[in-house]
Amino acid sequence: MLFDRLREELKCSICLSIYTYPVTLRCGHNFCRGCIDRVLDTQRESGEYSCPECRQKVPRRPQLVKNKTLYNIVHFLSIEPNLKDNGTLCTHCIHSPIAAVKFCLYCDAFLCHNHLRVHKKSPEHVLTNLAIVDERGRCPVHKQVLKYFCTQDDACICESCYVAGEHNGHPLNVLDEVFKKRLRHLQKNVVTEAERSNKRVQNLHEDKTKALGKANSETERVTAVFTLLKERLEDLEKRVQGDIMKQTEMVALNYDEVIQRAETENREISSKMGHVELLCTTPDPLTALQESHAGDQWDDGDRARGDVRLPDGGDLKVLGVSGTLHMGLADILKEVTAYFYMPDAVDILLDPNTAGKKMIISDDRKTAYWSYYTHRDPDTPEKFQDVPQVLSCLLFTAGPYYWEVDVGGSKSWCVGVCYPSITRKGRGRTRCGWNRESWALSRCGYLYSVTHDETSYRLPEKISSDRVGVYLDCRAGQISFYDLSAPIRHVFTFTTTFTGPLHAVFGVAHGYLKMCERNPEV
Repeated sequence: MLFDRLREELKCSICLSIYTYPVTLRCGHNFCRGCIDRVLDTQRESGEYSCPECRQKVPRRPQLVKNKTLYNIVHFLSIEPNLKDNGTLCTHCIHSPIAAVKFCLYCDAFLCHNHLRVHKKSPEHVLTNLAIVDERGRCPVHKQVLKYFCTQDDACICESCYVAGEHNGHPLNVLDEVFKKRLRHLQKNVVTEAERSNKRVQNLHEDKTKALGKANSETERVTAVFTLLKERLEDLEKRVQGDIMKQTEMVALNYDEVIQRAETENREISSKMGHVELLCTTPDPLTALQESHAGDQWDDGDRARGDVRLPDGGDLKVLGVSGTLHMGLADILKEVTAYFYMPDAVDILLDPNTAGKKMIISDDRKTAYWSYYTHRDPDTPEKFQDVPQVLSCLLFTAGPYYWEVDVGGSKSWCVGVCYPSITRKGRGRTRCGWNRESWALSRCGYLYSVTHDETSYRLPEKISSDRVGVYLDCRAGQISFYDLSAPIRHVFTFTTTFTGPLHAVFGVAHGYLKMCERNPEV
């Protein structure tokens, strides 16, 4: 009741609330500083100032003086509810009870606002909220602050628990040290987890870069395919249009010849009509009869000439044009489809046991060098004795397969496939392509050719790139070669029926060949 009556006396007459920073006028009345400032601001326009309580007038705006006694009373009343609610007082405020706002675990002391400002800020002085201290920071048995940690029971205890309680004689550590130790362990785990998380993020970025790079490569490949398709279609269009133009010229010549003969006959018939009309005017019947008999013989000749028809082939051969168009489209579709669905490159390793005596195979078995000197290796059935050729270690059985070869290191080379039964001794028929067991694309100086069973076909265009792609499908019976320039160009396709597994075969003179991955990173 006393506090309630005191509160009523300490209310501002303007805002009707407890004073906030109370000030006093000369007449002795008190107001909140903010409230009386607003009232005096409204009186400034009239030039007359007066007290809102007693209406005492003053000639100029009065000075506002802080009421220290009233301010202390108001401050005490502001903390009184905290005192009544939790009863937690500042440990250092001995002469006047002041409510505590923080608790220091190191000092085991409650601190008010004033003592909190002068409290040490070193790391060991850990401050915590009062609610935590009251609920979880005190021993439920002895109501003392928990300072220690029992390592035997893994529990937080107070001093009385250790001296006279159930944890008497147990090994213990200072709670703050245990907290810091566990905090360091937790920090270490968090750092480790953060490193793992960063690594995962880095891996995701790398995977994204690879995926985008693969997408870009695929985009370039598709663009190359459609560029190739456009070029092949343009070439086919020119070829078909050329065939139509040639046939058109022949048809025109045939028709011109027939038309010329028909016009000649037409002129002869007109001449005959004139002669007949002349006979009709002749008065001598005998003469007219003789002329008529001669005209009948002429009719027989004219009738024979009029039976001449347009020779065969005079019309446009639509079937032939359609055949050329269909065959050309089929070849283009086969070429583009084979490349578009080309599998990833296989890893080709060279078999040193099959290398010719003038070849050196690198340690990684990826490069074949031509050697001027003949190596005196022991003769084995697997080794090519007289030609610089080498087989792959891998045998191809089904497919499709694809690999690429760097041919830029030599002007004389061959790449292809062969059966394991290919002849290994001798010069002529052991070369790839010059027997029934092998199929090859080769270069000799500036000449490029494809060869099988001693039959060689010279290519009309040279290979402009240093890389050659080989596509093999054993089941479909196809081996195709590609010039890996920009855009990629199909060189040639062998179509046959393979009767067994195949080796990749490579030959080189005065230089080297190198196996390479498809679309290698720069």
